[in-house]
Amino acid sequence: MKKDYLEIGKLTGTHGIKGECRVELWCDSAEFFCYFKTLYLDPNGNEKLTLKSRPHKNIALTKIKGVDDIDTAQRLAGKVLYMKREDCPLPDGVNFVQDIIGCTVKNIDDGTAYGTVTDVIRTGANDVYELKTADGKTYLIPKIDEVVISVDTDGGEILIRPMKGLFDED
Repeated sequence: MKKDYLEIGKLTGTHGIKGECRVELWCDSAEFFCYFKTLYLDPNGNEKLTLKSRPHKNIALTKIKGVDDIDTAQRLAGKVLYMKREDCPLPDGVNFVQDIIGCTVKNIDDGTAYGTVTDVIRTGANDVYELKTADGKTYLIPKIDEVVISVDTDGGEILIRPMKGLFDED
């Protein structure tokens, strides 16, 4: 079951003395983060925040409504920020990383289950799925059309056609 609220970043400290906060980004970019005017301090959407953000180097700076001084902002350091899934509809074929993690990876040709996705690594050229097998081995699956045939996050399954050498132990 997909979560309604997804982790998008973490408040890491303050910026200046007027209550602005630094945000460690857990999303694609500061521009994506800055799109949101409402985020949440809780994975159930109970603590709603209204904010205005801007990109700054490799982080985002955000001004949260009602947080007007450094002391109040410092008390928020370490808190995780959540976005509401429905606030960001994705195009077909695009998935949230959090939905991919936990999917079972299977061979499209013979049904062999290889393991579970434990991480998604962004390389620039293409994403790479980190796969952990039942016996604890780790493999890296490049997300390229020749290997990853389909991703069904609703069904929790990724079908692949492994390239030669992908699972070889030699």
